[in-house]
Amino acid sequence: NFSRVTEFILLGLSDTRDLQVLFFTLFFLAYALVLLGNLLIIVTVRSDPKLSSPMYFLLCNLSFLDICCTSVTSPRMLVDLLFQRKAIAFEDCIAQLFFLHFVGASEMFLLTVMAYDRYAAICKPLHYAAIMNRQVCWVLVSACWAGGFLHSIVQTLLTIQLPFCGPNTIDNYFCDVPPVIRLACTDIYVIEWLMVSNSGLISLVCFLVLVTSYTFILATVRVRFTEGRWKALSTCASHAMVVTLFFVPCIFIYFRPFSTFPSDKHICVIYTVLSPVLNPLIYTLRNNEVKASMRKLWKRC
Repeated sequence: NFSRVTEFILLGLSDTRDLQVLFFTLFFLAYALVLLGNLLIIVTVRSDPKLSSPMYFLLCNLSFLDICCTSVTSPRMLVDLLFQRKAIAFEDCIAQLFFLHFVGASEMFLLTVMAYDRYAAICKPLHYAAIMNRQVCWVLVSACWAGGFLHSIVQTLLTIQLPFCGPNTIDNYFCDVPPVIRLACTDIYVIEWLMVSNSGLISLVCFLVLVTSYTFILATVRVRFTEGRWKALSTCASHAMVVTLFFVPCIFIYFRPFSTFPSDKHICVIYTVLSPVLNPLIYTLRNNEVKASMRKLWKRC
């Protein structure tokens, strides 16, 4: 594409050495928690036959996506925090951009499917076994991965056809669409709006579907179930908190023109680091069945 740029320089979160050491410690602990927590969920669900319902099948896939999502950005960020010059090759930058959007969009779709699963279980309990059988679950999960791939390949193709002839400094700690296309030495108005309509609309539509499903769930619980109302309300509130932390920053970053706003690298920390840490805590520690299976697995080991 006639680009003369062979590498990009990542500015990272801070150029102060003391802050870099602090960030390295915090993000290393967060990354370790993401890996250990989500691996524990996957092993627990796979080892206990009682956790064979569609909800736990989807939870297992969410844990795998969380591991993939944070592994796209965190290892590179941790290595860069140890060095002053944070260079990334052009090809590596594009690869990071592709896999970030691939896994991120797949997780958005999967969270939407999980909300639909809870809606079917609570609002249509008599038809739940027919609505969400194992075959349907595999189809929905495959559709999530396919949708994530289609979204990501569009973003990547729109990016790599742009010419980059300098400067090559990215004001972020990873390669993403907004800071990368700002460096293109051409008019990006049309490309920018194509990307906004792609990433921004996906984030917004998925978030609205999630909010709608939780609204129906709470309305059903309020009418039908008196005893378990507070428990369901507490569970939905915790799930909604994690979903909000994941979707709202994405909507804020991608559902607006890229070139007219400064870098949002500190907001990116929320959905690349904080949200993957909270997912295992919210979806398992508040679930008695998973905690009981974890205790059995610990005794067996």
